Amino acid sequence: MKSQISQAIILHHTDYGEADRIVTFLTPDHGRLKGFARAARKSRKRFGAALEPFAEVKLHWAARSSGDLISLRDAELVTLRSGLRRDLETLTLAGYGCELTEVLFDESGVGVEVFQLLQAFLDHLDGEGYSVEARLLMEIRTLSLAGYVPHLQHCADCFGPLPSGPVSFSAAADGSLCPACDGGRATLKVDRMTLGTFGKILQTPLTSFTGFRLSSQSRLEGQALLNDALQRHLHRPLKTLKFLNRFSPQETIEKSS
Repeated sequence: MKSQISQAIILHHTDYGEADRIVTFLTPDHGRLKGFARAARKSRKRFGAALEPFAEVKLHWAARSSGDLISLRDAELVTLRSGLRRDLETLTLAGYGCELTEVLFDESGVGVEVFQLLQAFLDHLDGEGYSVEARLLMEIRTLSLAGYVPHLQHCADCFGPLPSGPVSFSAAADGSLCPACDGGRATLKVDRMTLGTFGKILQTPLTSFTGFRLSSQSRLEGQALLNDALQRHLHRPLKTLKFLNRFSPQETIEKSS
């Protein structure tokens, strides 16, 4: 088996047997992989804390002749990101970012930009902690990298301009709809200014999370439209989402009738 070395972010792990561990991780060059770490829970020298969720590591591994799991030889810890465990909100948001990345991208769909986005997101939370803005930036950028970002600043059907004020929005219709194209399909009403704000966010650097301050209306409406968009493309419910929503705005926005 040819040995390889790769930078990686640990997404999660599962204990196996008395001492082994199955680890899912993200790499910039090989995408998302799953490996078997023999005696990981006993070997402090080979693995130590390097296989903990959110850790960034340098992994030594080799592909196995059969089966889907690669063989993990050892791991060098780069950063544990201990700041992610400062409070429950930050820890939950970090777990959500990892789960969202894992579910939205299969092994073949993960590239360097996906790794860089998750890396920057976790680094930001490690230093600054939880914020609604960090969640929304992660969500819309992840959708964009996956090719699923909805039409925001023009009509998804006719590509014409949108009116000022409340705009009809439906992820099932691929985004914003002008009054002529709506036809009762919209599930939400989102202010034109909110759509413009998120359109501008998509033009900012992928790894930038600092300095974003959204209005309460943009946070509320942005979360509603991104929830709508994400639910359309996720092939299973996210375990972290229900818990994460406890920390999000509790108001409801106008539903399109």
